Amino acid sequence: MSSPKPSIDDEAVVFASTPPTPQPTQKPKGKMCEYCGVNKPQVIRPKTGDKVCKDCFCYQFEEEVHYTITTNNLFKTGQRVVLGASGGKDSTVLIHVMTTLNKRHNYGLDLQLLSIDEGIQGYRDDSLGTVKRNQDEYSLPLKIISYAEIYRGWTMDKIVKAIGQKNNCTFCGVFRRQALDRGAQLLGADMLLTGHNCDDIAETVFLNILRGDIQRAGRCVAIITGKTSSLPRAKPLKYCYEKEIVMYAYLLKLDYFATECKYAPFAFRGYAREFIKDLERIRPRSIVDIVVAAEYFQTPSEQSTKAGKCLQCGYLSAQSQCKACQLLDALDTGVAGTVQSRKKVTKSDSSGKNDEHKTNKKKDDMLGGKACGGDSDEEEDGQQSCVGGNCGNDQQCCDTKDQQCCDAQDQSNKQGNCCGGE
Repeated sequence: MSSPKPSIDDEAVVFASTPPTPQPTQKPKGKMCEYCGVNKPQVIRPKTGDKVCKDCFCYQFEEEVHYTITTNNLFKTGQRVVLGASGGKDSTVLIHVMTTLNKRHNYGLDLQLLSIDEGIQGYRDDSLGTVKRNQDEYSLPLKIISYAEIYRGWTMDKIVKAIGQKNNCTFCGVFRRQALDRGAQLLGADMLLTGHNCDDIAETVFLNILRGDIQRAGRCVAIITGKTSSLPRAKPLKYCYEKEIVMYAYLLKLDYFATECKYAPFAFRGYAREFIKDLERIRPRSIVDIVVAAEYFQTPSEQSTKAGKCLQCGYLSAQSQCKACQLLDALDTGVAGTVQSRKKVTKSDSSGKNDEHKTNKKKDDMLGGKACGGDSDEEEDGQQSCVGGNCGNDQQCCDTKDQQCCDAQDQSNKQGNCCGGE
């Protein structure tokens, strides 16, 4: 029997995981901050439309993340928590917020940073410089792991040279996820945090719907994945809008790397991102509504897979060979490169019907079964690894002197972050 569909209050969806809005300390006079009623408003919050000052916005943003953490019981005192750090806006905001909340609310967490060097010249080597500066700024230990040292000498630049620019994000997504897990295990982590925001998750839901994978569309919105595993993952910024993350980073003048990965324009996720941004312009609440709706997806036919280990590398896998090893074998044998030159053959018969396109199933299976041209969801728990996104350029400000905030928003739109673990 299927359970009855839950009713979701339209107005309450925005605050699905946010604390109550603070009330003004005094009656506002003219155009004043709707939270404190003292300072002049500097921004309009994209998620709620509230006109607030810098101090109130930043504090409320942090407390909303705290509310998400506490209501979902993400941590326990004394745990070692590793933060995925790419140098982009999302991971930089995650580092700042977690450091701030750890002190303000006495979480008692041992925070450490983990960065992955994919070997993308002119992108990752520069962003790691930002990560190292943040290491010094927040006095947190940093571990850097490169693709070359754990993936038989392969880097993303070498992979793209071998296979072309069509499916490279598929490789990067699988490799990056496993590299983060391996690095976190080396650090003895109890929990791994990533900077996925509400926009990222909404895009992933939409991508999985386009692929007809409703089960993954429901799973990808989970704030914690791998609860029963030795290394759970969590997304504290799950309900944070990307625009507000950019505003927060700009207002606090955080040091982050804003250059887009040079392979990102070829990712299929870009189409989903444009669609989500169009929806946001029409109805700002649509982003969080998509995420909350996906939390109620019912998948009664879903069967849990028994986790095992890859016989080749020892990494957790539901099959005898993990996806990373399959992709590495395809690269080593040259199978991966031949897929790019494969031609689709179409013939018309006398009845006007076309023969189906001929493909090599074995090669498709080795490449993950989906030539999505972008973000791979073929990992063991079905999570998207190639994430991040561009911010819309329609940010509103209350005062012309705050136009710089809009300019920063526009700049972020042009210089997003795709595979940086954001």
